[in-house]
Amino acid sequence: MSDFPTRIDYVELSSPKLEDTQAFLTKAFGWSFIDYGPDYRDVQDAGLGGGIERGEVRAPLVILYADDLEAALARVKDAGASITKEIFTFPGGRRFQFLEPGGTEMGVWTKL
Repeated sequence: MSDFPTRIDYVELSSPKLEDTQAFLTKAFGWSFIDYGPDYRDVQDAGLGGGIERGEVRAPLVILYADDLEAALARVKDAGASITKEIFTFPGGRRFQFLEPGGTEMGVWTKL
């Protein structure tokens, strides 16, 4: 896959009642989940990758995929974004998050 342009790959939701949200999404839409500890669920069978993080309700976090995470970080910074989370590792990948100039938080990830 070419590193540029970067594509939407994942949408992350938040819920203070993670188990209730998971049960609702299973019953209403037939989605299944992979549990990654007590505070995160990876959404399966939804058509696009996604997850639910335990926490206060916030706008969905749109996450893009890039083959070269460092190059994507440099482009995002050069385009005027504010970095909200520097590159961090999670099971299966690495990611950073940023605010675009209008204030929407987004993320970019890559596989390990």
